[in-house]
Amino acid sequence: MRRALELGARGAARVAPNPKVGAVVVQHGTVVGEGWHAEYGHEHAEIAALREAGNRARGATVYVSLEPCNHTGKTGPCTEALIAAGVARVVYAAPDPNPVAAGGASRLAAAGIAITGGVLAREAEDRNAPFFFAARGADRPVVTLKLAVSIDGAIADVSRQPGWLTGRETRAAVHALRADADAIGVGVGTAIADDPALTVRFAPPPRVAPLRVIFDRTARLPLASQLVRTAREQPVLVVTNGSHPNNEEALRAAGLDIAAVPSMEAALRHLGTRGVRHLLVEGGAVLGSSLLEAGLVHHLVIIQAPVILGAGALSAFATFPSQRVALAPRLRVVERKALGADLMTVYAVSGD
Repeated sequence: MRRALELGARGAARVAPNPKVGAVVVQHGTVVGEGWHAEYGHEHAEIAALREAGNRARGATVYVSLEPCNHTGKTGPCTEALIAAGVARVVYAAPDPNPVAAGGASRLAAAGIAITGGVLAREAEDRNAPFFFAARGADRPVVTLKLAVSIDGAIADVSRQPGWLTGRETRAAVHALRADADAIGVGVGTAIADDPALTVRFAPPPRVAPLRVIFDRTARLPLASQLVRTAREQPVLVVTNGSHPNNEEALRAAGLDIAAVPSMEAALRHLGTRGVRHLLVEGGAVLGSSLLEAGLVHHLVIIQAPVILGAGALSAFATFPSQRVALAPRLRVVERKALGADLMTVYAVSGD
């Protein structure tokens, strides 16, 4: 099943809004077929794995990271393909939360195929959090908050001047995170200080370029910024509180979209109406802390660089309310890996 999960990850940035799914066909302890959902609208993981296995699929066990679908959409039902292939057993990680596609396990069992479900289900849901959240009726996106910090937890040195904390391997990994998101968000302070493009450059391009979102209550994003200058090439949404209509109109005239909303949660619901299921937030300290305090962050990605910035540096959580050690919740580690000299840790913050 871990191999199926690894294979499913290969569909990142290409299959949304479908989930990332992998499948492995095993005959007498030997892998005879592997597959993954590689492109939205194309064949599902089970079909690709069965094709590779050929006749060796008969009597085999199939491991798949999501319950096989039981409906006809852009492709046929995977359940019927598994039955036709003559597999003996299907092991899946998480049940399909989509009521239209669910019921695959029951259909396979009715055909005499042995079924085992729930194997590494939590890991499967972690990898497809936007899909599961939306399928269960959420009207806002999953939020992943990414922060690059020093060993002492700072995101900027005392000068507050822009600069790279992390190395080349991390930049590639962050751009892969961008490619797998529907939208990339930053606070206006970060947009002014760093003048970012918020595009995918150091990773394979996604099927759909992510929406760029600036959280800017008074609409003070500079008209000379990269984001404004490129807004007609790749959409930019500025989230305001509606208090500065003249500033908003200037940005609108430059080709940016404006959403005037009363709260952060309303902003996320607005993104949901635009089809955004996964929002990657890259800073800064005020925006990240406000999202965490409001309980709106699902996954927290901390990338720690091997440097100490010391007194006066800007803490990543400078505006987050203080907590007593005994009462502070312990976050579950989803993933941890080295990126060159940097260390990336993914934490599960919210389970909803």
